[in-house]
Amino acid sequence: MFFYRTLISFLQDDEYRDLLITTIMIVLVGTLTYHYIEGWSLIDSLYFSVVTLTTIGYGDFAPKTDGGKLFTVLYIIIGIGMILSFINTIQHHYTHMRYKERKEILRKKLKKQEKFTD
Repeated sequence: MFFYRTLISFLQDDEYRDLLITTIMIVLVGTLTYHYIEGWSLIDSLYFSVVTLTTIGYGDFAPKTDGGKLFTVLYIIIGIGMILSFINTIQHHYTHMRYKERKEILRKKLKKQEKFTD
């Protein structure tokens, strides 16, 4: 339930939503570019885009064309920063929501204790 509330609050914030859309667009651009330049299937192109941007780099795919190699260099330079920013933002938002939730729980507990001590 907490995850669902966090996700909804994340998507309701314009700044977070814009970052999500930008991240999706970067992955989409990479996917379509690899599909057309390298001739890979859309699934393979999506897979390579995500593996590249998350710096996992299994090594099972690699661009063969000069255009694909050049695009990959630019894609990594631009895309990794965006992906890291996106992941960091999600982590920050999640931590903030957990903090607010715990603060509310403590507030309720203190309020109950005050009732018993009165």
